[in-house]
Amino acid sequence: MTILGSAMVVLAGPASAGPTVDEIAPPLPVIAPTPTGWVPKFPYPYDQTRGSVTDAEIAAEGEMCQWFNAQYDTLMTQIDRFNVTVVADNGDYNVGGNQQLADAVTANVDQSVDFLAPRAQAMSTTQDYVGDTYFPLYQGESFYQLWQYLMNVSNGIKAHQPVWFYGPSVQRALKWGSRIDRSHVCR
Repeated sequence: MTILGSAMVVLAGPASAGPTVDEIAPPLPVIAPTPTGWVPKFPYPYDQTRGSVTDAEIAAEGEMCQWFNAQYDTLMTQIDRFNVTVVADNGDYNVGGNQQLADAVTANVDQSVDFLAPRAQAMSTTQDYVGDTYFPLYQGESFYQLWQYLMNVSNGIKAHQPVWFYGPSVQRALKWGSRIDRSHVCR
């Protein structure tokens, strides 16, 4: 009987403390754009709008590509891991280290948003012959939308919103990031 009791104590073991900030969201390095051999793409129909694209837009997209290649996947993985952790705790930001995780994730998202903001805002829009608005630079809209949805994700986490509330913004950020990736604009 004593042996059985001892085995039960060993099997139960100490309770786990949950994931740490270093496991979920270590700080991302600051991106310092450097000159590269990157050139924009102008596939059809963007070849027809090439004359509407400024050098500032081209430089901005090149710098956003540096960020995208270096940090996009890592950032989205951090957001996903944070979401899984919070959902496992029934959405309670006050359980365990969830608030520290939220702070770490939003610090990384905010750093990315701050980097993208002036560059995304440099993307111009124009109107076609029927009055529809479009971005003349290939994937300019994708970067612009990605920036906006990442802002929404940060605001949702900071407001302690349930994952299902800001989750659509996460999905939209994934959609626009996937578009950028599949377009090969950053390669």
